[in-house]
Amino acid sequence: MKIRNVEDVVILTPKGLLLGGKETDELEAKIKDLDSQGNEKLLINLGKTTFMSSMGMACLFLAHAKYVKRGARVKLCSVDRKIKAVFVLVKLTLIYGDDLHDTEEDALASFRRILAVSEAAGAQAGPVR
Repeated sequence: MKIRNVEDVVILTPKGLLLGGKETDELEAKIKDLDSQGNEKLLINLGKTTFMSSMGMACLFLAHAKYVKRGARVKLCSVDRKIKAVFVLVKLTLIYGDDLHDTEEDALASFRRILAVSEAAGAQAGPVR
């Protein structure tokens, strides 16, 4: 699995098959580690993932649940069309909603838009007295 940072976003790129074995365990462990460190922005790039079992999908579901619970964001990108079809069947597309992106660039731009909106809202609120 490739791990890198772009600005303040951690990007995980698992490779191959996420069937509940070593690769899935590695992804799950890294997500738990980042969550416990308080990471706010996680992008999981599935462009190198060729197949995913229910165990891999459960890992993505739990990542979303943990991050959302504390107000952080997880986004997915570059999902293979066959995997995306299964996401639709199991309703994972409903869970991720607007956090499911076609490309890594789209997902990173989405994180930037969230930041711009929150900064604009803070500026409109004015100074705290």
